[in-house]
Amino acid sequence: MKKPSDTNEIASELRRSVTRLNRRLRQNSLGGVSPAQASLLASVDILGNATLGDLAAREQVQPPTVTRLVTALEEMGLVQRITDENDRRCQRVSLTPHGRREVAQIRERKTEYLAMRLAQLSDGDRHLLPKLARLLEHLVGDA
Repeated sequence: MKKPSDTNEIASELRRSVTRLNRRLRQNSLGGVSPAQASLLASVDILGNATLGDLAAREQVQPPTVTRLVTALEEMGLVQRITDENDRRCQRVSLTPHGRREVAQIRERKTEYLAMRLAQLSDGDRHLLPKLARLLEHLVGDA
């Protein structure tokens, strides 16, 4: 049985490693968008026709920040704003076909980078990866 201090040390190491991995994935995948823009694109993809308020809540930023990000992404042709049919004061944001391709390319570049790094591991370490993926998913999931 692990002592709390051991668990805290492991948690600290895991936090650092996951943070560094996330940074590397971003650095090797974004193409022509900023990290904040890429995150917003992913949120639009996940939420579908999201309101600016929905996006601000998901991204944990203030509405003016989302408005600036959406404006920039709209100028790049990656998203479009549509006035809500039921509430003309509300705007919804969706990906354009170009935006869907950009999200797919970002995800593909992240996967390629990670696959390249995983290929450098020993067979024994690669054998552990499915269990590691399940454990990480358990940590971030609702399970």
